[in-house]
Amino acid sequence: MRCMVIVKATQDSEAGFMPSEELLTAMMNYNEELVKAGIMLAGDGLRPSAHGVRVSFDGTDRTVIDGPFAQTSELIAGYWIWQVGSLEEAIEWVKRCPNPMPGPSEIEIRPIFEMDDFGDNLTQEVREQANRVQAEADRLATNA
Repeated sequence: MRCMVIVKATQDSEAGFMPSEELLTAMMNYNEELVKAGIMLAGDGLRPSAHGVRVSFDGTDRTVIDGPFAQTSELIAGYWIWQVGSLEEAIEWVKRCPNPMPGPSEIEIRPIFEMDDFGDNLTQEVREQANRVQAEADRLATNA
């Protein structure tokens, strides 16, 4: 099972405070454990929402909204993509994570949809297209 492990933003991360040397070292050690265990597929920290935008959709209309965004508790400060055997395994790994923020923080775990989850709505043509797109994305990531 693949899952996205989401580090929730805090007031400090939204203010742009950088992690201490100790926290960076602890997180890199943790990431190294994840890689050695064959779990971590990807992961990065994100800049504060002041550096981002949102695109709002309403039918064919698109509206670009500049950050920063309110509701810090709804924002993401970083993420991992993991390959684990179960949600329980992901939970156990998250429990081992250093606190990613100087104060209280939260990490959310969300399973990623797999192709078979879409059932009959996924036609053979769409499955083949998805496989082609993924192969090209993997090729580009390898050459980056």
